[in-house]
Amino acid sequence: MVDVVESARGEAPAESKPRRPLPSWIITVGSLVVLLGAWEILGRDINPVFGSYPSAIAEAFWQLARTGKLWTALLDSLRPFLLGYGLAIVVGIPIGLVTGRFRAVEAAIGIYITAGYAMPLVALVPLLVLWLGLGFAVKVAVVFLMSVFPICINTWHGVTAVPKTLIEVGKSFVAPNTVILRRIILPATLPYMVIAEFFTSISGLGAIIITSANNFDTATMFVPIVVLMVMAIGLNYLIGAVERWVAPWQAEIAGREE
Repeated sequence: MVDVVESARGEAPAESKPRRPLPSWIITVGSLVVLLGAWEILGRDINPVFGSYPSAIAEAFWQLARTGKLWTALLDSLRPFLLGYGLAIVVGIPIGLVTGRFRAVEAAIGIYITAGYAMPLVALVPLLVLWLGLGFAVKVAVVFLMSVFPICINTWHGVTAVPKTLIEVGKSFVAPNTVILRRIILPATLPYMVIAEFFTSISGLGAIIITSANNFDTATMFVPIVVLMVMAIGLNYLIGAVERWVAPWQAEIAGREE
């Protein structure tokens, strides 16, 4: 009745303001609080040999951090990982770029990249040990092999997903292939680059996990696992931040809400 009267007076009914969605970080924090709370309550009823709970893991973390054992182990784990993963980026991204850009290169080496991606590379670890020994070099080689094929194939697929209109615009301005690769394909490929996982137990943190498991110290065993999970999440957010800085249009193209 009110709407009819307002319409008769020439007044439009007041429109309700759209509700703003909750920020993603609030949803994430809420989910984390619920998970940790449930884990804390339920974990206290589990035999410590078979499981642990957040407060016990936090106490074990403090003990390892206070003695310096955790930081030493973390450094021992990070050195081969960073070097191996860095080499995988240096090798994998250029190969993926040229494979996706040039049909002849794709026909020549695409089959080997796909085969390497599907091959169970963990089976090569004993052979790598025979070649490189048990020291730093074999750890770098394992991380490199586990990382280079995922990076290469995701870059390759990212290049093939670049809209052809962008490349045609570059060609219309007589841009050489090197400029097209650097200025058009590489920024558009950035969202397809992923963080390689830790496929192997690298000495420092792996040693803590194995020693704690052998001593049935479940809380201490969980500390390196949680550290690795937090590092993976942090690296994932770092890559996302780099993407938003270098290629801010990607979120709009994909229809993602911030």
